[in-house]
Amino acid sequence: MAARKTAEIVTAEIVTADAGLLDPGIRGRRMRRLSGLAWASLSVLIFSGWFVVTRFSVTRDLSAWDVAMLRFGIGAVLLSPVLLAGRNRLPGRAWREGLLFMLLWGAPFVLLIAFGLQRTSAARAAAIAPTLMPVWAGILGAVLLRQRQGMIRWGGYAAILAGLCWLIVAGPNGAALDPAGLMALVAAAALWAIYTLLFRRSTLTPLQSAALICFWSAALLLPIYLLFGLSRLSLAAPGEIAIQVVYQGVLMGGVSIVAFNRAIAALGPAAASAVIALVPAMAAVLAYPVLGETPTWSDALATAVIVAGVLLASRSSSTAQRGAA
Repeated sequence: MAARKTAEIVTAEIVTADAGLLDPGIRGRRMRRLSGLAWASLSVLIFSGWFVVTRFSVTRDLSAWDVAMLRFGIGAVLLSPVLLAGRNRLPGRAWREGLLFMLLWGAPFVLLIAFGLQRTSAARAAAIAPTLMPVWAGILGAVLLRQRQGMIRWGGYAAILAGLCWLIVAGPNGAALDPAGLMALVAAAALWAIYTLLFRRSTLTPLQSAALICFWSAALLLPIYLLFGLSRLSLAAPGEIAIQVVYQGVLMGGVSIVAFNRAIAALGPAAASAVIALVPAMAAVLAYPVLGETPTWSDALATAVIVAGVLLASRSSSTAQRGAA
């Protein structure tokens, strides 16, 4: 009798599982989440390399203005068909929204990051801006948008902050962090967080947002760049310029923005931004062979705390609420 009852329970569970697999709604949500994680992973890879590549140049021959101009100037050219296509002409409201997005995740953001990279290591800069961004997004979302985060997410944010403080105090290699550089990176994280929250409610597609950010950034930077003679491209080697053109203009100016926007659309701003907090670990790995920045055990442990916070903060709202119940 007991064996028969057990068999009935197992059969019922199998049927329920099969029904879930066959349910188009459940399948669609799973595919959407997997797609979002894939786009977020691509963003992590590009962003991590960006900190290393940018620090390599801004501490040698190129200026922060060169980096920003290459990123958005080339990106604006590559993505111009999105804005100029006759059938998909954007309304005035979209252009105004794009201008706002530029102020949040365009030229000001890049200049702040470049300024910070001139004053600290790539690993430490990558540990500040990307990890503070999901914390800013969670706090602002809860305060301004009344978003319920759940205790698990709050615990994740706390772990991210704890690991971040550990990195700032203990490493890398005991080097002091310039206060101005720290403030620039903190401000960049806040701008990035506001962008993630606003884009979620935007009617723009990821590609349109990327194109508008590049267009408005180039329109803002070009007159200043030329008028004040800020270019230092003549001082850099052709190979260095070529690397920056590909990385800043193509990968960061276009691919990364589209990838991150798609991650936001699929995962939501809190989860997508939390996944991006994995950037420090990847940046530390890349900075070792490229820049000679050797991570310490303290760095590794602090990064592990941050990753643990990321895993908690990236949980979906429903999961977080169940965990908090």
